[in-house]
Amino acid sequence: MLGRPLPIPLLDNGEALAYQVVVVTVLHAPLLLLCCTSTFVTMLHLIMFHPRIYYVCFSVVMLIASGQTARAKDGVLRAGILGCDTSHVIAFTNLINDPKATGALADVEVTVAYPGGSPDLPTSVDRVAGFVKQLHKKGIKIVDSLEEFAKECDAVMLESVDGRPHLKQFCAVAQGKPIFVDKPAAASLADVIAIYRVAEETHTPVYSSSSLRFCKEVQEAAHSKKLGELLSCDTSGPMITQGFHPDLYWYGIHGVEPLYAILGTGCETVSRTETDLCTLVVGKWKNGRMGSYRGLHKGYNFALTAYGSKGVVQHSGISGYEGAAEEICKFFKSGKPPGSRDEVVEIYAFMEAADESKRQGGKAVLLSEIIERAEQQAAASIAAARGK
Repeated sequence: MLGRPLPIPLLDNGEALAYQVVVVTVLHAPLLLLCCTSTFVTMLHLIMFHPRIYYVCFSVVMLIASGQTARAKDGVLRAGILGCDTSHVIAFTNLINDPKATGALADVEVTVAYPGGSPDLPTSVDRVAGFVKQLHKKGIKIVDSLEEFAKECDAVMLESVDGRPHLKQFCAVAQGKPIFVDKPAAASLADVIAIYRVAEETHTPVYSSSSLRFCKEVQEAAHSKKLGELLSCDTSGPMITQGFHPDLYWYGIHGVEPLYAILGTGCETVSRTETDLCTLVVGKWKNGRMGSYRGLHKGYNFALTAYGSKGVVQHSGISGYEGAAEEICKFFKSGKPPGSRDEVVEIYAFMEAADESKRQGGKAVLLSEIIERAEQQAAASIAAARGK
């Protein structure tokens, strides 16, 4: 046996193959030379055509080989990071592992990480080595298998920036330990629902949200007494899309999540219209409220306006990750998610319905139909994730 290479969630193109090959080559080069010189030469030939993948894997493997141990202070819960291809891993680690941390943050420590990465997505694979190096310098143990990862932590932060492998990764580590799934929860509503089904089956507490839900500006608007009766809410933010995902999943989630934090669940229909400058998605709630997300195709600005019978609350700009990190750690300690399955499913249905409305020329789309369709597809998603 050559051992277990660094697991890669997507193996559907040449880069993915080269990514896997180089890890095997670097970790087991001497043995490969002894066993099959021609195989070794063939592997090197493949690597020559994928220099970027080679660099990323070589950097990661060298850190794995350093052999750190995942340890936390006595009485502190060990958190593991699954997927090191987003800046969130550094932001959360800095807050949670801060020696001056208080409250729930002081009860958790990030101790281990699994690199992950999607070989066919440059915004993922090109960032893995850099973030892994930063985590390694902070004393975080880097491991090369999900089996070892699961043994080394008490709670999981599923941080892979690409939503496609989330369900498969979740299935691999769902063992009853709390799991926070960062945005996007998955690359389809069917996969989101599948994650919750696997969580129920394995008795694994799970929660997913955008960090913006817990920033102070959103929380102030959600709990403001100045509003009186809440009537409507508008949010706006950058409209950055990524292939393989519904349009709003990648960055629109940062505007839709605050919308739900303020209005709550109960949206019935969604319609979408757009120009070259912005995308406007409007939802109608069953209690008469209306909510809209305006995705800006230029600039990088966030804003919200909540309308009430007695006043209006407005905010421009957002605060950092402190609120999200605090809620994640509370969830890890209690095992009780700060939001319900139904709300997470409705948020992703809202965003998927926006794409359906676009396909239908701006027609209002029923969320109930979007959710029903995804519920029917969830079983197939689970079977695919488990290789059945």
